[in-house]
Amino acid sequence: MKHFIMITASVLALGGTLTACSSEPVKAPVTEAEMATETARLNAWFEEKFQEGVRDYPEYLASLGIRERMDEWNDPTRAFELEQLDEERQNLAEMKENFDFDKLSEDAQLSYRLFERNVNNSLDGDKYHDYGYPFNQMFGIQSGIPTFMLNRHRIDNVEDARNYIARLNGVKDVLDVVVARSEQAAEKGIMPPKFVYGHVIRDSKNVLTGAPFEETDELNLLLADFETKVKKLDLPEDEQEALYTDAITALLTSVRPAYENLIATLESQEARTTTDDGVWKLPDGADYYANRLKMMTTTDMTASEIHDLGLAEVDRIHGEMRDIMTAVEFEGDLQDFFEFMRTDEQFVYPNTEAGKAAYLAEATRMIDVMYDRLPEVFNTMPKAGLEVVAVEAFREKSAGKAFYNRPAQDGSRPGRYYANLYDMNDMPKYQMEALAYHEGVPGHHMQLSIAQELEGVPSFRKYGRVTAYTEGWGLYSEYLPKEMGFYADPYSDFGRLAMELWRAARLVVDTGLHDKRWSREKAIEYLTTNTPNPEGDCIKAIERYIVMPGQATAYKIGMIKILELREEAKATLGDKFDLGAFHDVVLASGPVPLNILEDRVNTWVKSQG
Repeated sequence: MKHFIMITASVLALGGTLTACSSEPVKAPVTEAEMATETARLNAWFEEKFQEGVRDYPEYLASLGIRERMDEWNDPTRAFELEQLDEERQNLAEMKENFDFDKLSEDAQLSYRLFERNVNNSLDGDKYHDYGYPFNQMFGIQSGIPTFMLNRHRIDNVEDARNYIARLNGVKDVLDVVVARSEQAAEKGIMPPKFVYGHVIRDSKNVLTGAPFEETDELNLLLADFETKVKKLDLPEDEQEALYTDAITALLTSVRPAYENLIATLESQEARTTTDDGVWKLPDGADYYANRLKMMTTTDMTASEIHDLGLAEVDRIHGEMRDIMTAVEFEGDLQDFFEFMRTDEQFVYPNTEAGKAAYLAEATRMIDVMYDRLPEVFNTMPKAGLEVVAVEAFREKSAGKAFYNRPAQDGSRPGRYYANLYDMNDMPKYQMEALAYHEGVPGHHMQLSIAQELEGVPSFRKYGRVTAYTEGWGLYSEYLPKEMGFYADPYSDFGRLAMELWRAARLVVDTGLHDKRWSREKAIEYLTTNTPNPEGDCIKAIERYIVMPGQATAYKIGMIKILELREEAKATLGDKFDLGAFHDVVLASGPVPLNILEDRVNTWVKSQG
C-alpha cells in the first residue's frame, strides 16, 4: 500500500512545531472557528488522499473489506513504485501549499507532521527498494498469494467466483515480474542466504500439490478453497461445474507455470548465493542496517547500544527466573531448569489433532477470561471480534510461532490470532498466557482494533504501522496481566519471563547477525544457551531475524518506553494517576513514533496537574 497512507516504522524523531522569527510580524491569534475550519479541511483532504491511495492496491482493498478491483493483484513493477513516489511528492507539496499549519488543532498538527515525515522517509528509503527479499520464508509472495486467496478473497456471489478465477489467471503475470526483479537484485549481490531457498522452494512446491496438479483425490489447497466457497452459493450444478472447470484451467495455465518458473529461478539463485547471513554482506549493508534500526525503533540508538541493552536485559531476567526456580524448589542451575522446561512432557500438548484442538480451545478460554477483566484497567474496548486459529498447513513449517491479522473495517472478518501448531513441542503450555495476551487482548487485537475504530482521526493514522509502538504495546500487554493477578502458576509466570527474555535476546542476536557478523549457527547457539525455548524455536527465530533485519529490536525498546512513560506519569501524578486514562492516551493516537508518544503522555500529565 502507498507509503504516504501508512504511518510506517520509518517515521523518525519529529521536531517541534514551527515558531516565527522575532523579526517577523506577530500573527493574529487563531480563533476557534478558524481552527475548526482548517482542521476539517485538512482531515477531509487526508481522507480523500487515503481513499485514492488504497484504490491503487487491490489486495489492501480486500483487507479493508472494500469490494472493488476484486479481480486484480497489486502492481509489482518498479514503474508503479516510481509513480507512487511521484504522487507522494505531489501530495506533500499540495499539503504545504494549501493548509496553514498554525491554524490547525493540536491533533491535526500531529497528522500534518506525521504525513510530512512519512513521505520524506519513504522518499529517502527508496534507495533500498530492492533490499527486501521478495521470496523468504516469513512473508514472501510465494506464500502470500495462496494465503491471500484463502483468507481475503470472499465469494458471496457468482461475480466474486469469477473474480477469484481472474486472480488465479493473473498469478503468472504477477509472479513473473517479481521473479525478474529478484534476478535484477541478485545481479547486484542482493540475495538471501542459502538456507532461505530450501524453505521457499519447499513452500512453493507445496502450492502445486493435489489435484489438478497431481493424480490424486486430494484437491489442491486453492481448488479446495474455491470449491468450498462456491458450494455455499447454492448454484445449479451445471453452473458450479463451469466455474470449477475455469478454475482448474487457471490453475494449470497460470498458477502452475508461474510457480514452476519461480522454483527454477530459486534453484538457480540457491547455487549462486552464499551462507553469509547478515545484511552486512549487501552493498552499503551497514547503512542499510542503520536505516532499518532507525525505522523499526524510531530512535537514534546504534547497533552497539542496542546490543548492550540486550545483554543487560538478558542478565536481569535470568535473575528473576532464578527466583522462580527457588519458588518451585528446583534443584540445579539455570541451564538445568531450562532443560527441564524444554523436555518435561507436562508442559506440552500431544502433537496430535486432539492436542492441537485442545491448545486452540485453551487459548480461546484465556482470551475470554481476559476480556471479562479488561474494564478494570481500560476505559475503551475494541468492538471487533477475535478468533484463535491454527496457521494453515501449507505454510506452517516455515511460518513464525504466532501472529495476528487485523479485522476488516466493515466487520466481515474478525481479528485472527494465528498459532503455529506444526510442532507442539515449540508451543509449550507455560507460554500460552503471554502469547494469548500479546496477540489477542490486551495486545495486538485491542491496539489495532481500537486504532481503526477511532473517530475524528485520519484513516492513514488508523491503519498505520510503527513497529516499536505496535510491538512495544504487544510486549507491554504481556506484562500488564502480571499486575492484574494473572500468571498465578509460577510456571506460567516463568513463561511470561521466557517471552520477555526472548525479546531481550533478540536485541543481542539481531545486532549480532547484522552488525557484528555473527553466523546463523552462532546466533542459534546464543538463543539455545540463554533461553528455555526448544532448538526448533530458536532456529526458526534466527532465520526470521535474518530476513527481517532490525524488526525484532522494536519489541523490547517499545515496551521499555511505554513502561518508562507510565512510571514517570505515576510518580508525577500520584493519587491522580488513572491507569485506564493512561491507556486511552497511548491508544487514542493510532500508531506513532516513540518520541511522539512521549510528547502525548507528557502533555496529558500536565493537563492532570
